[in-house]
Amino acid sequence: MIVLGLSSGTSVDAIDAAAADFHLGPDGVLRMRPLGHTEYEWPAALRERILKALPPAPVDMGEVTQLDTLIGQEFGRAGRQAIDDVAGGDVDLVASHGQTLYHWVVGARAHGSLQLGNAAWIAERTRRPVINDFRVADIAAGGQGAPLVSVLDALWLGRDPQSPDGAPAGLSAALNIGGIANVTLVGEVEAPVTGWDTGPGNCLIDLTMRQLTGEPFDRDGSLGATGTVDQAALRALLDDPYFAAKAPKSTGRELFDATYVPRKLAAVRPDLTGADLVATLTELTAVTIAEGLLSVAQGAHRDGDPQREVRRVVVSGGGAHNPTLLARLRAYLPEGCELLTADQLGMPIDAKEAYLFALLGFLSAHGVAGTAKGEQRRRSTGARRATVLGSLTPPTPLIWPAFTGPIRRLVLANTPFGLAPMPKGTHR
Repeated sequence: MIVLGLSSGTSVDAIDAAAADFHLGPDGVLRMRPLGHTEYEWPAALRERILKALPPAPVDMGEVTQLDTLIGQEFGRAGRQAIDDVAGGDVDLVASHGQTLYHWVVGARAHGSLQLGNAAWIAERTRRPVINDFRVADIAAGGQGAPLVSVLDALWLGRDPQSPDGAPAGLSAALNIGGIANVTLVGEVEAPVTGWDTGPGNCLIDLTMRQLTGEPFDRDGSLGATGTVDQAALRALLDDPYFAAKAPKSTGRELFDATYVPRKLAAVRPDLTGADLVATLTELTAVTIAEGLLSVAQGAHRDGDPQREVRRVVVSGGGAHNPTLLARLRAYLPEGCELLTADQLGMPIDAKEAYLFALLGFLSAHGVAGTAKGEQRRRSTGARRATVLGSLTPPTPLIWPAFTGPIRRLVLANTPFGLAPMPKGTHR
């Protein structure tokens, strides 16, 4: 089955598209052959409207309605083009995340999440069935609705003692640094995983770069590399209850918005600017990722088992292109913990989110839950039970049979351990 995944992250950089061919074997191993990925720039005027609608901006329902249509139409155009560009015209299903406008969290509980981009426009343009609205079912079941990527991470990076796939002993941490950074802590295949948002990834850096230079991000970490971290400012930025909250947890621009930095620095460093401010925000991202990761790992490591130590961190997302950020993150990781990028393991760092939604579309089309097993009889998102994610447009019967057996692992067919014969387009 060939699925096209579409996604746009909290940075609103572009619409990412990735197509993959999936085949589930009788051994419970799901082979995913990446067919290709690309991105399509947002029209400048529409991107500006989306950014202006993000928190803390007040938005009326007329603007929400218009954005839902305009984003849906743009996703439809991108999907139609991507079917030809990356899949050779051969796609069975489109899975669209849409564009998040608001993720509603109060205290430790998520209450809702709004992604715009009406699926009817995508289905009309692509002439394919579309699955979208992936987060709300998990939230209704008591979960955070994020990070959804944990199911991909668990299946992909889970260590199988019976398969010499190159995974080290101990835990792997799958780290995605988008506008918000998230981590999944993965051990053996089918073992419980923990996934959570660590806090700001690139969002505060990007906001500051636009204000200082007009550039959308700190290219190659060059400005941050020339600055000096202001320790007083860093302490003020770290003084937020979110960082001390227990995983699983989720956040977004609702907390880390354009007012976060000036609010936190008003009493200590109101005049901090330029390269020093960018360096300090880069340090904030590195510190919150590392401290959150090691804190959760130590909780999982309470039995003193060295097999529960974090042995590698696998990075994806836009932050993987920032060598200054990666260098600061490496400085906080324990000795012997390997830091590598996802593309070193066969997953393109800029397309992981789009491939995630292709995977979620495949799972949902076959009636399979879209969240990983978590601790204490919960899901990795904190949900009480496993749920099939998403809604189907148009609401017609699917032609694909429901799977009854478990899916144990995800193997990328472009890696040495995934090169077993794979019938193209099986389970269409």
